[in-house]
Amino acid sequence: MGYIDGVIVAVKSAKKQEYIEFAKGTAQAFKKHGALSVVECWGDDVPEGKVTSFSLAVKCEKDETVVFSWIIWPDKVARETAWPAIEQDKDLEGLFSDMPFDGARLIYGGFEVIVNE
Repeated sequence: MGYIDGVIVAVKSAKKQEYIEFAKGTAQAFKKHGALSVVECWGDDVPEGKVTSFSLAVKCEKDETVVFSWIIWPDKVARETAWPAIEQDKDLEGLFSDMPFDGARLIYGGFEVIVNE
């Protein structure tokens, strides 16, 4: 059924275009190493929560926007094979060292697809 890497991060709103360029570069890398699709979404209607919310999860500041992203892999094995290759890929040197967001507040995880309709 596939496997998904999900990501939530806060990005300075003024760095939207810089983030888009970064995301395009990473999308190419993921696809080069087997991803089927990469989706990046800029928060547009993200309500603030009192107990939980996207914004609270990434400690989003007033001048930031929540970005919600996912990578679709054919299966978990493809994803587990891809990540070390991505980290070693010489074409990507520097791409991950100058990210347009605070990586310490990035939330990610791998998810088994259980329903896809």
